[in-house]
Order: sequence, then C-alpha cells, then structure tokens
Amino acid sequence: MKTTKKILVLAVFVLAALPLFAGARAENDTRLANIQRAGKLIIGCSADYPPYEFHSLENGNDVIVGFDIDIAKEIAKDLGVTLEIKDMAFDGLLAALQAGTIDIVISGMSPTAERRQSVDFSTIYYYATHGVIVRRADQAKYETVEALKTARLSAQKGTIQVDLAKIQILGMSEEEAEQDIDSVKEVASIKNLILDLENSNVDAIVAELPVAQAYVNANPSLALAAPVFRDEDGGSAIAIKQGNPSLVAALNASLKRMMDADMISEFFAEAMELSSAE
Repeated sequence: MKTTKKILVLAVFVLAALPLFAGARAENDTRLANIQRAGKLIIGCSADYPPYEFHSLENGNDVIVGFDIDIAKEIAKDLGVTLEIKDMAFDGLLAALQAGTIDIVISGMSPTAERRQSVDFSTIYYYATHGVIVRRADQAKYETVEALKTARLSAQKGTIQVDLAKIQILGMSEEEAEQDIDSVKEVASIKNLILDLENSNVDAIVAELPVAQAYVNANPSLALAAPVFRDEDGGSAIAIKQGNPSLVAALNASLKRMMDADMISEFFAEAMELSSAE
C-alpha cells in the first residue's frame, strides 16, 4: 500500500511538473529576443588572426577589423542592433559563450564534431586550407610532409591546426591526438607563436593558409613551406549557445544574403589587402 501511495504521489508530481519543464524548454530560445531588446550584438573573437580579425590603426585609434568583423557588422545591421566586439584568447571563446558574456563566436571557428557537442553552429560561410609558416632561411628544408615530421611544430591553442599537426603531419591517430605532446607546442596567441618562430624556439607554425600568408606578407624573414592541407572538418561557422534556434535561423538568413550577393568574397579580399598593408 505504501508503495502504491508513493507511485501515485510521484505520478502527480511528474504531471504537475510537466508544464514547468515545457516552459523551461520554450524559454531557452531567448537569445535573439534579448539581443534585440538590448539593441546590441556582442561577438567574441581572437583578434590576432588576419585576415579574419586583427588590430589596425585607423586615424590613430586601435580598432579590430577583418573579414569576420565585416560579416558581423552586416549581421548586426540585419538584426537592427549595434555591434560590440570582445577580444579574447581563442581557447576561451566557447567558455565565454556558455557563460553568456558574449552572444556569438565569430572567429574563423570550424564546426568540429567535438565542438558541436556543446554549441550550435550556423551554416559554413568559408572553406579554407591550411599551411605552414617557417623561417625563410629554412624554407628549402621543409618541402615535404615527411620533412616536417622532424620539425618542432606549433599551433594556436584550441584550434583544429593542433590536431592537424598531430594527425596529418606526425601521423598520430585521433585518439592519440587528444593528448598533449612536446613535439607540438600550443600557445594561446599566434603572435607569440610568430615570436617563437623568429627566435628559433619552434621551427614551424601550422595555421590557416590565409592567416599564414598574411603573416608572411608582413614579415620578410618568414616563408610558407610547400605542404598544404585540406580542412577535413569543414570551414568556418558562427558558434551559438545551444537551444537558440531563432538566433541560428537569423544568422543563417544574414549569411545567405551575403553569400548570394558575393559579399563574403569581397570582405575576404579587402581584409587580405588591409592585413598585407599593416
């Protein structure tokens, strides 16, 4: 009898709670409304990644510019809000998104299966290949992937280039690549990786090809190694906190408008030109 009463009490509790749970699910999709209510879209990026996002002097002022920033400005315009940019380390972007201190991440981020477990993504707005930055004096040494196996490799922490270095260059399995290894140095800022390369603390930096090209263009002591790698996990997409389909739909609509008008290609070309002039 006690058991029957307990079951009845539990059933009543569950039935009473169902509307609350349903309401909680319905209230999850609030980010777009909150952005429009605040009149501001807050994006997170890592502004050391030309031509995607980087610092530039405009009329004596330090501003963040780039391919992703131009896209973000168009999205903000479509939403009828202003744009606020938060610059932070790449490996802290998703944590900031989960914490709600930013609304979206737009920072040349690839929508990998691992990332999709914790965040949602827009449609892919750009597909990229990856290259390797070396010292110009060493360029002839690294004409093959096999030659790069003996190099002291490095990549920006938290990026897919870390796994690319481990798997496509060193030949590790995906499971092995989950472990930190001494032969691939991971640093939060690509600018610090460039300093390491210039000071001979590493021999090669794996980076997205347009980013690698931008740094090589700006520094005559650097060069691109011959090997180029395809992006097997897909290109760049915008990260959104899970449970916000209205915001995902709005972002996808903006991206489609820009891609249909070939605006993204124009933004990329302009950002490349600007980063080369810095």
